[in-house]
Amino acid sequence: MRSDVMDEVATILRHAAAEAILPRYRKLLEGDVEEKTPGEVVTVADREAEQIISPGLAALLPGSRVVGEEAVAENPSLMDGLDEGRVWLVDPLDGTANFVAGSTAFSVMVALLQDGRTTASWLLDPVSGQLSVASRGDGAFIDGVRVRTPTASLSASECRGSVLTRFLPEELKEQVAVRSSGLADVLPGAKCAGVDYPSIIRGSQNFLMFWRLLPWDHAPGAFLVEEAGGHVARLDGSEYRPSDQRPGLLVGQNREVWDVVRSTLLKR
Repeated sequence: MRSDVMDEVATILRHAAAEAILPRYRKLLEGDVEEKTPGEVVTVADREAEQIISPGLAALLPGSRVVGEEAVAENPSLMDGLDEGRVWLVDPLDGTANFVAGSTAFSVMVALLQDGRTTASWLLDPVSGQLSVASRGDGAFIDGVRVRTPTASLSASECRGSVLTRFLPEELKEQVAVRSSGLADVLPGAKCAGVDYPSIIRGSQNFLMFWRLLPWDHAPGAFLVEEAGGHVARLDGSEYRPSDQRPGLLVGQNREVWDVVRSTLLKR
C-alpha cells in the first residue's frame, strides 16, 4: 500500500475522532444514545464519525466502495460482494458501550479488502492518539515503530488471554469454562477489538477467542496481528476471511501458542 494512502487514511480517522467522537466523550446528552439491537447501543458519535470517514475513503481510491457498520444497520445488502474489488470496512466507533460508560476502551478502525483479502488496516485510539497500522507484506507499526508479536513458546499454564463468551453456544461456553483452568488466566476481554488485538502485540495477552465475526470488528485487528507475526485462524484451523460470516476465531501471539490454546480449550 502506498505510504501516501496509508497517511491519508490516518488523517481521515484522526479528523473524525476530533470532530465527532472526542467532543462527546463523557459529555453525551439525553437523546445521543439509542438501542440499535437488543443489548447493543449506537450514539450520534458513531453515526457522525462514519459520515466523515466513508466519503473520505471513497475519494481516496476511485472505484472502491465503503461498507460501514452504521450504513449496514440501515441497509444490510451492503454486505453483499465483500469478495469483489476494493472494499473499505469501517467501524467508526468500536466499543460503543465503553464509550457511553466513560471508559477509554474504544477505537476507530478501518480495513481495506482487495477481492476479499485484507491488504491494509488502521486502528486509532482517539484518547491516547495511538495509531496501529499494517500493510500486506510491509509489516505492522504502532506510532510509526515496526512491531512484532512475542515469539516465545508457552505452556498452557503460562497462557493468558480473553475469551469473548457472550455469543458462544451454551455447549461450547461450558466446555471453555471447564477447560480454562488449564490456562494461566482467561479474561472477559475489553469489549473492544481495537484494544484487544493490539494487546497481543504488546504481550499483555497471549491469545484471544471470538465467536461473532462482524467483518469491521475483526478484519483490521486480525490483519494487524498477522502482519506482526501472530497467528489468526478459525477454530477448525482454516483461514479467516472477513467476508465469511461463519462464527469462531482464535488469535495467538504465534502459531505455537495458537496450537497450545486450541488444544487446551477446544480439543475433546
